[in-house]
Amino acid sequence: MKIVVIGATGTIGKAIVAKLEQEHTVITANRKGADIAVDMTSIASIQAMYEQVGKIDALVIAAGAAYFGPLTTMTPEENEKSIDGKLKGQMNLVLLGMEHVNDGGSFTLVTGIMMDDPIRQGASAAMVNGGIRAFVNSAAIEMPRAIRINSVSPNVLQESWDKYADFFAGFTPVPVERVAQAFVKSVLGGQTGQNYEVY
Repeated sequence: MKIVVIGATGTIGKAIVAKLEQEHTVITANRKGADIAVDMTSIASIQAMYEQVGKIDALVIAAGAAYFGPLTTMTPEENEKSIDGKLKGQMNLVLLGMEHVNDGGSFTLVTGIMMDDPIRQGASAAMVNGGIRAFVNSAAIEMPRAIRINSVSPNVLQESWDKYADFFAGFTPVPVERVAQAFVKSVLGGQTGQNYEVY
């Protein structure tokens, strides 16, 4: 299979690439430091990426910026960062990518635990995560040519615990390997319209 992984230089992205590249051709994409440069907030950049890669069998997204901060001081402009970076970015990658994905191919998007298990300062991120899940669930019944679409909802990572522990008091972090395995399930399995929770 020919698979594009966006966010391939991040902790989750690297783990996904390591699993998939053993038996498949993986093209990495990110703002910088990858095979292809792509800005998820730019329609022109997304279109250019698809033109460069040509036909693919799967698109995997392990990226998307979201705003974190107190609700009482959040501005509409700060909230837009989440909408543009994670919600619209992923939706546009699907909308612009359908004609580039082969019959029976797949899209795998990323959500996150905060939409179901809230944390302080996470309202904006939780909102876009929920939007992505709803989009995946609904889009699955309209995808053409047997293309599948799923999302993965990771808990906070063990590998990032030192950085984020204060935000996730009482949570049990998960190893990135388990999160990456959920992406592999989405790419290589047969299910569609799912949100794989890794808790």
